[in-house]
Amino acid sequence: MPNQTAVRSPQQSGDAPSGQTPAPREHRLDIDLMRLVCSATIMLGHVGAQFIKSTGNDPHNGSGAYWAGHVAEAINPFAVPMYFAIAGWAVLVGAPPRDSARMWQRIVRNVIPLFVWTAVYLVWAWLRDRNDEPMTELATDSLFASVQPAYHLWFMYNYIPIIALLAFAMMIKAGKRPWGLGAALLCIAVLPSALTTAAEVTGREMPSSAWGFSTYSLVYAVGGALLFALPAGAVRWRLPLLVLLPLTMLGALWYNTQIHYVMPNAHLFVAAMSMCVLLLISRIRVPEKFRPLLRKLAGAALGAYMVHVLFVEEIVAPLVSPDLSGPVAGLLLTGLVLTVMALSFATSLLWGRLNLRRLLG
Repeated sequence: MPNQTAVRSPQQSGDAPSGQTPAPREHRLDIDLMRLVCSATIMLGHVGAQFIKSTGNDPHNGSGAYWAGHVAEAINPFAVPMYFAIAGWAVLVGAPPRDSARMWQRIVRNVIPLFVWTAVYLVWAWLRDRNDEPMTELATDSLFASVQPAYHLWFMYNYIPIIALLAFAMMIKAGKRPWGLGAALLCIAVLPSALTTAAEVTGREMPSSAWGFSTYSLVYAVGGALLFALPAGAVRWRLPLLVLLPLTMLGALWYNTQIHYVMPNAHLFVAAMSMCVLLLISRIRVPEKFRPLLRKLAGAALGAYMVHVLFVEEIVAPLVSPDLSGPVAGLLLTGLVLTVMALSFATSLLWGRLNLRRLLG
């Protein structure tokens, strides 16, 4: 989740000529709003997932909790693809890297919170006696892919390589030679086969690697950059989007309950939903009085995302029951979502005031 939400005009897309000061970048409040919406929507989905889990994903075990959870899950599929879209926009349009050093700073700003929070979740699960495997094994596995206590961090293993690849291409285009970044990308590319070879040679089981990205995540990143870069006023008719968006969510509800749960991010319904949300929020004008609060909450969105699963596990899971009626399940879900959001953002804002943002996101 990139923290850069500034964009340069086409005339400012390259480095400023020698002796001139680069023009200030426009701050995209709509991107701030999108980051906030994505973080909150994922929390909604993870709370809903606890309701589904309580029924074993079977409506016969509790239809109220089952349907309340699936309705929540049907609303949030756009959120992770939108993170890829924001990443693509930030690297390709909003704040293209000027050199390898600055790009490495961006990568480190994402890698440090990833592993700090993985450690936090591993230790917390160990203290609560929830780890299914020895913590040393889980810690080793987490170097290559997300592990169960920190399951929500899986997308970072895709997100970081995508921003690295796009930055690498941008710097090549600008005539630079980012050898270190290229070497890192090469290591990511050959890591799965290297682990497989090591397992065959040593006869020992090796962890699987999730570093890398699939076609859909790269398409969301590049396509998102294209759509976010559209000028204000380019989307004149929003009514069709307002009609299509709930239809895509109904489609997600149908797929998750009738075909397979969870619907893949590469699904047509997810792509259509993501496009609707992006075009509805992109270039939206935020009233002046809400801008300071929006910037503050958007700055805390990554941290809130990182910490929220602790609250889901400790508050939501113990309170959810498959025996809830439909209205009670809906009311409980709403209350729990608001509670998780409030606690997550409050916690993130707190460590932001303590200058721990670089460490904890």
